[in-house]
Amino acid sequence: MNVITSRSLTKTHLLRTQTRRYATISSSGPSPSLTTHTLGPFQVFDRETKRKQRDRAAYKNGGASSRTVDYVRDEIADRMMERLEDIKRKFSTIVDLGSCSGHFAKLLDPSTTRKCIMIDSSHGALHRDPDSEFEVEVKRIHADEENLLQVINPNTQEAIVSCLSLHWVNDLPGILIQIKEALQPDGLFLGAMFGGETLFELRTALQLAEVEREGGISPHVSPMTDTRDVSNLLGRAGFTLLTVDIDEVKVNYPSMWELMDDLRDMGESNAVLGRRHIIHRDTLAAASAIYKELHGNEDGTIPATFQVIFMIGWKPAPTQPKPLERGSGKTNLKDVL
Repeated sequence: MNVITSRSLTKTHLLRTQTRRYATISSSGPSPSLTTHTLGPFQVFDRETKRKQRDRAAYKNGGASSRTVDYVRDEIADRMMERLEDIKRKFSTIVDLGSCSGHFAKLLDPSTTRKCIMIDSSHGALHRDPDSEFEVEVKRIHADEENLLQVINPNTQEAIVSCLSLHWVNDLPGILIQIKEALQPDGLFLGAMFGGETLFELRTALQLAEVEREGGISPHVSPMTDTRDVSNLLGRAGFTLLTVDIDEVKVNYPSMWELMDDLRDMGESNAVLGRRHIIHRDTLAAASAIYKELHGNEDGTIPATFQVIFMIGWKPAPTQPKPLERGSGKTNLKDVL
C-alpha cells in the first residue's frame, strides 16, 4: 500500500472545501473601547519564544528543512492571491505583514504590483530566500508585527496583506486598528489566519491521552479565533465592506510524529504562556494511538485539518458605495421569490 507523506505533498493532495461560507457586515465606525488602550493587551503568547522558534526553523539545515514544509503557507498564499485577483485594482506597493519567507510576495505580478514591503519578527524567515526568487522589488523590514505603526507611517499604504501571522498576535484588535490607520482612505486589507478548528484532531488526541495517563490536560495547541469574532473585530476596528470566508486544507501524514515534526519545522510549535515544556513519552505514544483510532484514514495515514479564515476589509472613504436608507427599496421581495 502506498502511503502519501507530507514530504512529497503536492497541490493535488491539498483538498479544498467545495463550498465557502461568506458573510458581509456593515460597520458604523470604530469602537472607542478599542481605540483607547488604558491597559496593555492580555498576554496569551510568548512572542520572544515564537520568534526563536521561527528563527530556529529558518536556519535549520541552511533553510532546507523549512523549505520542505512550505506546502501549507504556499497553498494559503495561493488562495489569498485568488482573492486579490478578484479585486479589479492595481497596487503599486503592497505591505506583507508577517511575511515569513515571502510566500505571498513571490506570487505578485510585476504588471500589477511594483513593490512589496515584507515585515516579519523572525530575521531568519525574513531573509531565508534571495531577491532573485521574487518577480517584484522587495524591501525587508525586521520588526515585530504587533508594532506596525513604528515602521509604517499612518495613511500611506494602498494595501496591506497578512498571510498566516495574525494567529500569534496577542493584541488582535490593536493590530487591526494599526492596519486600518496605516492604510490610505479606500485602502485594502487582505488577511488569512488559522481558525478555531485547526488541528482539532491533534488537540483531542493529546487531551484524551493526558487525561488517561496523567489525570488532567494542559494547552498544547494555541487558542484561535472563529469567523464571528473576526467579523466583529474588523467592524469595530473601523473597516467597511467586509467579507469573511472559511476554507480548509487537509493534509495526510504517516503518523502523528511526522505531523509534529513538520509543525516544528514550520515554526508553528506551541508558544502559549504557561505551556508545558516536556510531554512524557508514554503520553505522546498514547496520543498517537488515539489519533489513528479516532481519525485515521483507511490507508493507515492520519489527516490534519488546517482551517483558514480569509478576511477582506477597506478603510472608509467618501467615494465608497454606501447602503441605501432603510425603506427606500422599490422591489417587493415576494415578487422576486
